[in-house]
Amino acid sequence: MSNPSPDDKALAAQAAAGRESAFRELLQRYERPVFSLIYRMVRDRGPAEDLSQETFIRAFRAIGKYNPSYKFSSWVFKIAHNLTIDHLRRKRIDTVSLQGSRYALTEEAQARTQPVVESTYERPDEYVENKELGSQIEAAIGRLRPHYREVTLLRHVEGYSYNEIAEIMDLPLGTVKTYIHRARLELKEALGHLREG
Repeated sequence: MSNPSPDDKALAAQAAAGRESAFRELLQRYERPVFSLIYRMVRDRGPAEDLSQETFIRAFRAIGKYNPSYKFSSWVFKIAHNLTIDHLRRKRIDTVSLQGSRYALTEEAQARTQPVVESTYERPDEYVENKELGSQIEAAIGRLRPHYREVTLLRHVEGYSYNEIAEIMDLPLGTVKTYIHRARLELKEALGHLREG
């Protein structure tokens, strides 16, 4: 019987004690989701790769300060959030410049993190229709303002609770709920044409 792999908190403690293999394991677990979140925020592969790498450099340097009473994933996403928001502020990317931008994420990477709108029982024509629907939802999320986009991704793609999102984004719980509510309203309006068909 094989030993179960250590949980994040155990790995973080090992990494803090100088065990490089433990940090490599954490990197392997979170590299893809962190990159995915950052990429969807900045909509540009080069800066997303740089910010993702910087997230883990900072996490590695600060691993001794990680508080195990919080989820390790929330801690790493908070570092990623802070770096990404700083980047967006520096670049002054506004929602207008994001409209119509086509990102360069590979089809495989898109499929891994795209909101799923399909069932195992669909016919080929339904599959194509649902894949197109997923692309339209993805594009609509991409046009949201950065904070709305981030709460939507953290909630509906990464599956974080409202409290965890508040912790990651360093926002009051009420603000997170407001952002999610407004993001849903904007998405509903942006995707309203789908209900008319």
